Amino acid sequence: MTAKLLLTTLLPLVSDLSRELPESERYRRLLEAMRALLPCDAAALLRLDGEWLVPLAVDGLSTDTLGRRFKISEHPRFEALLSSPGPTRFAADSELPDPYDGLIDGLHDHLEVHDCMGCPLFIDERPWGLLTLDALDPERFEPIELDALQAFASLAAATVNAAERIERLANRAEDEHQRAEVYRQASGQQTREMIGQSKAYKRLVEEINLVGGSDLTVLITGETGVGKELVAQAIHAASPRADKPIISLNCAALPDTLVESELFGHVRGAFTGATNDRRGKFELANGGTLFLDEVGELSLTVQAKLLRVLQSGQLQRLGSDKEHQVDVRLIAATNRDLAEEVRSGRYRADFYHRLSVYPLLVPALRDRGRDVLLLSGYFLEQNRSRMGLNSLRLTSDAQAALLSYDWPGNVRELEHLIGRSALKALGNCKQRPKILSLSAADLDLPNGSVETAPEPVDAAPAAMLVSGDLREATEHYQRQLISACLERHQNNWASAARELGLDRANLGRMAKRLGMK
Repeated sequence: MTAKLLLTTLLPLVSDLSRELPESERYRRLLEAMRALLPCDAAALLRLDGEWLVPLAVDGLSTDTLGRRFKISEHPRFEALLSSPGPTRFAADSELPDPYDGLIDGLHDHLEVHDCMGCPLFIDERPWGLLTLDALDPERFEPIELDALQAFASLAAATVNAAERIERLANRAEDEHQRAEVYRQASGQQTREMIGQSKAYKRLVEEINLVGGSDLTVLITGETGVGKELVAQAIHAASPRADKPIISLNCAALPDTLVESELFGHVRGAFTGATNDRRGKFELANGGTLFLDEVGELSLTVQAKLLRVLQSGQLQRLGSDKEHQVDVRLIAATNRDLAEEVRSGRYRADFYHRLSVYPLLVPALRDRGRDVLLLSGYFLEQNRSRMGLNSLRLTSDAQAALLSYDWPGNVRELEHLIGRSALKALGNCKQRPKILSLSAADLDLPNGSVETAPEPVDAAPAAMLVSGDLREATEHYQRQLISACLERHQNNWASAARELGLDRANLGRMAKRLGMK
């Protein structure tokens, strides 16, 4: 082999080192150059992955070779190549079985490979993989100098190293771009604060602080609109991962195929529209927290794939066989009864138990007593600022209506109600007021509107509260409020006390004083 031929063959590869090429194209050019320099019927580049060799590129071998995973202990030729510091050529009459027998492309007969050589690749002085050359002619490689293969192997190692560095840089850039997009979307929303003083709220905060400091998987349950995402954010903020991102995905918003892509990522060509490699939420959340909302909507297929990631920390992007290791704390949320879903066969028991390591129930708004007024104040101030008012407040009958309403939509319903009512009330003003007061009529709640007839027992007209003796009117109103609350809770005094923001014993004493016991 002349030095001119060696130089002519290697120069394009050296030039490729500084170019941004797809990994598959870079490796194809590498094997093409090797076959030009060292004529053979087939060549392959294989990456070492634990006890396996994974083909990254083949030239002259059947396409299915790329899907094979060669267990080193089952292929003595591969073992021999990996144990040698330099190139190895096997004798044509070697009795060691060849892994590529019958795999030479374009041949209908199941011909066995007769001449075989290869060389290990080292990156940073650690074994990375193999280059292999095979020929059907048993004397093909006799005139080839092993030094030429060694020289090519050194350049191949540099090519692989460059490809991996470029991939890492591209992944890092993509990672930063996706995270920046997540943060941009998050910054467009006002940061929500958890607000409350009720016992139910304080118990919730205690549990958040308790589990936040651990790395346990948390399953947040509760009715729609109670603020499960806010609780997830609070858990993350109380954790050692608080300086890392919390990445969210609403599992109900996407079909199964896109849920997998969003969770695990995909490679180019994995499906129609996949024009580029893309990292999934797990990789974006690496080191931080992944919040899966509406996790009860996941299909059984996706549940099985998620279970594997939770158990091993390893995932594969759609369309790829490459494993990615992630370190993610999972928080999930649902308004479904997952235990019942398991019993009915709609949910995997093993996945449910993996999710519910620490179950956390967020109380309904109706169980938080006077917290509804504190939350109303938060939403009133938001709308005051947005509408450019000096003050936005509630009248006493509006407060009573809010306290007596059952809130099936919870905090989200309260937020929407305040915003809608403020806008309507302002629209009814002939002149823009400095102070806008929302009345029960403005709220137009089913059991709080003065226009509703017949009026429910727990929404007494304001006139009834102020006419006659003040003490009698107050006691009359207290009896109505307590009676209505007990009726809603099927005479459960403890639940009624929670809604009213009272201690159970204090409510009992008040009821006795009012002649209700």
